[in-house]
Amino acid sequence: MVVVAAVGGGIAAGVAVNGTKGHGSSSSASDASAATLNGPAGPEGIPLEEGTLLAQASTSADGQTVDGVQCQSNEQVAYHVHTHLTVYVNGALRPMPGGIGIVKPVAQQTSNGAFDEASQCYYWLHVHAQDGVIHIEAPNQATYTLGQLFAIWRQPLTTTQVGPAHGTVTAYVNGVRYSGDLAAIPLRSHEDIQLDVGTVVAPQKVDWSHAQL
Repeated sequence: MVVVAAVGGGIAAGVAVNGTKGHGSSSSASDASAATLNGPAGPEGIPLEEGTLLAQASTSADGQTVDGVQCQSNEQVAYHVHTHLTVYVNGALRPMPGGIGIVKPVAQQTSNGAFDEASQCYYWLHVHAQDGVIHIEAPNQATYTLGQLFAIWRQPLTTTQVGPAHGTVTAYVNGVRYSGDLAAIPLRSHEDIQLDVGTVVAPQKVDWSHAQL
């Protein structure tokens, strides 16, 4: 079960990179995470992301098994890790919403923003808050992928499209350029995945030490 951190400061006004608000500095080919996403912590201790949502959580699957991933009434804890995803479209941060992979989500309001819980079931891959954190909570250890999350979200993920955003996609995993199949990117513990659609943004990283994840 997830422990919701009670971190003071209220809902984040934005995500700061190296002390400045916004979506970070542009770079044509940086292969090392030189900046950390900063800002007031969300309900999981990770900075909330502000901006126009990439897509609504309401497009998500409604309970049927998707790409081998089931939806169950309780969160599974036999295999429990967390990955962070950040998406930029032409240099602008486009957050994932909370509620992806959570069927009939109910928002619990905390002093640090909304935290979605399920009234029906949780997919083994889901998102509780607008902080980019993907929860992998499954009954067995296996390799789960970014493509499976997007399949649950019912959003496209290709080299030329992320959700509704079209353009050449540049991907980073832990600050290193990734050139393979985007859908095959594994979701591993405390990894940082960044997808840039169009304009390339210098890869950022998350300080997981501030989170109870």
